[in-house]
Amino acid sequence: MPSPVKSDELRLTMTNSLKSPEQKMGSAMTTKGAYAAISYMACAVLLVMFNKAALSSYNFPCANVITLIQMVCSCSILYAMRCLKIISFTAVEPQGIISYNPINLVPLKTLTKTLPLALSYLLYMLVTMESVRSINVPMYTTLRRTTVAFTMIVEYLLTGQKHSPSVVGSVGTIILGAFIAGARDLSYDAYGYAVVFIANICTAIYLASIARIGKSSGLNSFGLMWCNGIICAPILLFWTSIRGDLEVTMNFPLLFYPGFQVVMLFSCILAFLINYYVFLNTTLNSALTQTICGNLKDLFTIGIGWLLFGGLPFDLLNVVGQSLGFLGSCLYAYCKLQGK
Repeated sequence: MPSPVKSDELRLTMTNSLKSPEQKMGSAMTTKGAYAAISYMACAVLLVMFNKAALSSYNFPCANVITLIQMVCSCSILYAMRCLKIISFTAVEPQGIISYNPINLVPLKTLTKTLPLALSYLLYMLVTMESVRSINVPMYTTLRRTTVAFTMIVEYLLTGQKHSPSVVGSVGTIILGAFIAGARDLSYDAYGYAVVFIANICTAIYLASIARIGKSSGLNSFGLMWCNGIICAPILLFWTSIRGDLEVTMNFPLLFYPGFQVVMLFSCILAFLINYYVFLNTTLNSALTQTICGNLKDLFTIGIGWLLFGGLPFDLLNVVGQSLGFLGSCLYAYCKLQGK
């Protein structure tokens, strides 16, 4: 008898593959879809807090090494769960003896199909790091929220996904709120703006590719996570090596301090969960829904950070902009729940 996890993944893949363009435009969010969206936002907020603790409270200097450790841990967890037959990497479980060789868990042909997804994710990470260095934080946040517009365009180009006027209106409200929130920091930097918009394009391509490649490759969320990790981890390992980040990490004075290790442990667990929910949310709902959840997560992070740590000066334009962003996100959620 197939396990509940495998049956759910099979129903998920079959349901998504049978959707017509009309259903894609007007389908209501299911209970499982709402659960995936809420779970993603909860894990994302907690992950930001633990990453902030590692980078700021313990002054760990290498963000890319944290990402590398999270990838290695995610692949290790997936490998263990696959060998124990807790999960499957495909919608239909292959018959026969399960290989314990990590190279053979996913066929090379299938792995090749996921290359665009993995490379867009890796490019997104590297470009995002550069964009943070190139522009001030308020303007960075403002421009990054325009990712919703890029996602709508890429979804249409890759999958033919269309959206109702009410959804387009809610996205417009979010973008308007973002620019109002950053209105006092509209300092133009051509290079910085270009890098942020490239990051937006990479994010949109990555999210739009998840559902598309997931269907064509036959992999479920766990399988996509596995391919993403085993492709990106060696590249990121090479990148951190030539930059000297690994040497800096080995010489970090608090590397074996219990408090730092606990923070890193929870960071890795949450990174595994958030990657799963990104794939699940995008597959069950859409790339645009995942982007909206990301914006809503940012608002919750700002609010929780203000309540816990304070120190943020009051700015009427910022408050109005954040409120519009929250309103737009709520309108989008209402439209999805109503199937508009």
